[in-house]
Amino acid sequence: MAGYFHKIFGESPVLPIQEHCGLCYQAANAMLDMLRHAAEGDWVKAEEGRARVVEFEHRADSLKKEVRSKLPGGMFMPVAREDLLELVIVQDKIANSARDISGLVFGRKMTIPEPIRDSFLAYAKRNVDAAKVASKTIRELDELYEAGFKGKETEVIGKLIDELDEIENETDDLQVNIRQELQALEKQLDPIDVMFLYRVIELLGDIADRAQSVGRRLEILMGR
Repeated sequence: MAGYFHKIFGESPVLPIQEHCGLCYQAANAMLDMLRHAAEGDWVKAEEGRARVVEFEHRADSLKKEVRSKLPGGMFMPVAREDLLELVIVQDKIANSARDISGLVFGRKMTIPEPIRDSFLAYAKRNVDAAKVASKTIRELDELYEAGFKGKETEVIGKLIDELDEIENETDDLQVNIRQELQALEKQLDPIDVMFLYRVIELLGDIADRAQSVGRRLEILMGR
């Protein structure tokens, strides 16, 4: 059994979980690049960006399924198998949000109104920053696992979780501001376009929320 375990997961069962979170961040980052091209009206490059988002999301989804089917339990695990699986599920939602946003923007060839373009892209970037910090946090998971989810490594994780909380709070404020800026332009824009733009703003905010949830799941692991 130990040989099988090593063959599937290498030195630690958390390594594929770390890889999965990295793929989710890459999907979010590709989405940001796609949004920048869309804002410039470059739909050729935007389509290429959309394809990268989908590729990363598919890879993350495949790895999620592999982890779910092969992650062992029992004596090998200092924490419950179900808790690690829940962490993967939360991470996966980052990639799903990136896929949904890129699909909506590209599918409708959405125009980002020039007066709010800079604010919109800054808001999008800050949400992706949260996904980046979540990935950075999960990169500490192997050492945390080896320490039995206790000790000094928890302090490092705690600081990263605090950073996730700060970014999520900041994105909440940015979302309020971008909504207000869009509201001021509503009468000048097509109502259907406005409706979908509000939806994209909401979905972008989900990325920071999902990233924060990754931190919350780690807190649960460290608290058990």
